[in-house]
Amino acid sequence: MKISIFLLLPVLMFAEDFISHYEYGQMLYSNPRGVSCKKCHGPRGKGRIIAYYKDENGYIQKLLAPDISDISLEYMLNALNIKHKIMPQYYLTTEEVKAIYDFLYSINKTSSIE
Repeated sequence: MKISIFLLLPVLMFAEDFISHYEYGQMLYSNPRGVSCKKCHGPRGKGRIIAYYKDENGYIQKLLAPDISDISLEYMLNALNIKHKIMPQYYLTTEEVKAIYDFLYSINKTSSIE
């Protein structure tokens, strides 16, 4: 038994992460806690119309998700730690928010070059 542990030690020491930081951010953005950020904010975080509704005067209004593609990490951390009227509270860790932020930054930086 002791021999097998020593044989596995080098493998465990040099093993790569199961998924990359980018993939982790992408996964969290797509489905962080059962409710997708992407569904409301769009595939690149540019925002989109969530729904139409009638206000108290009968006028049709749009419920919009804001553009989060160009906000600071500090703003995103603060925004995800407060209660919102519409957006669910995800209770994400700082590392999870950083992964989402880095994912959005990466895909939007790439798209502006293309």
